[in-house]
Amino acid sequence: MKINLSIKSRFKSYSVIIQDKGVNKSNLKPYVAYRNNVLIISDYGIPKKYINDLKKTIRLCGVSAKVLTISNGEQSKSFKNYQYILEHLAEKNFARDDLIIALGGGVVGDISGFVASTYLRGIDFIQIPTTLLAQVDSSVGGKTAINSKNGKNLFGAFYNPSLVIIDPSHLNSLAEREYKAGLAEVIKYGLIDNRKLFNYLKKNYESILDKDTKALSFIISESIKSKAKIVQQDEREKGLRAILNFGHTFGHALEAKYKYKKYLHGEAVAIGMRCAAKISLELKLITSKEFEAVLELFDKLKIKSNLPNLKLNDLMPYLKKDKKILKGKLRFVLLDGISKAKIEDMVSSKILRNIFN
Repeated sequence: MKINLSIKSRFKSYSVIIQDKGVNKSNLKPYVAYRNNVLIISDYGIPKKYINDLKKTIRLCGVSAKVLTISNGEQSKSFKNYQYILEHLAEKNFARDDLIIALGGGVVGDISGFVASTYLRGIDFIQIPTTLLAQVDSSVGGKTAINSKNGKNLFGAFYNPSLVIIDPSHLNSLAEREYKAGLAEVIKYGLIDNRKLFNYLKKNYESILDKDTKALSFIISESIKSKAKIVQQDEREKGLRAILNFGHTFGHALEAKYKYKKYLHGEAVAIGMRCAAKISLELKLITSKEFEAVLELFDKLKIKSNLPNLKLNDLMPYLKKDKKILKGKLRFVLLDGISKAKIEDMVSSKILRNIFN
């Protein structure tokens, strides 16, 4: 089964192909055949078979690809690696009509996209995300970035790929922890926008945990549809798009607090979503029954969302660096019922402290 989604944009529209064994000549040739140079950017955590299969497919399109590999992990989204890749492109004389292909998770996609957006003021790149988190979130929407010692994704650009190819079979080699981290982002779409997805997750959690191809294709496509609908209304995150950061205010703060070493992104977001749901309950935006439904879904999909032993003051230095701050006020993405979200900046310190009790 092949699902082809069209992501509309005022800047650059593109297709998302969801297909088992989708990294094939038919899908790649229209984007690769006329290039002089192609650079595959990957990391050491990606199976060599995926890299070799991609190189072979590109050769079938009449082009030879080079490979540049970075360390895996959030620490690789650094200035050092950003400069390293840029200088590599310059040394190899990449031109504006050449191509970057990001093969890997969100770290690879984010740094590759930022490089593509700035090298020669912009060259084409293709996303081939190999983690569930990247497939449903970071590969779509045009956000690219690297991290700073002061926070996550502080330096970046909005820059759309030319194509996204999602192969659900890539998830078979994914570690269980990474897979669960991706499921947290799928839950996010069900909670903020997509009731159909929320209900599907509740009913089909066993198939999803078993990585059934049909179930995966469904939750990936529904997640992307939700993200695309929101992004198309607010491409540069001036308003509505901020709801995609549900769970991310506390999540990013947790990641930064522990220097990106203790939690995977999706794990931190799961904890952040529980915090946001609890604030929503405190503000009477959701009922106790709805709050319990959120926790039940985490339990069914075996995703941990309990807060670590912290106080609000432990996270406040990192919360204050959140990108959603407006006019000095912390803004939170909260639930306004199941599958509906809103942005709220009137959350008292008392309520925030209650989250940690």
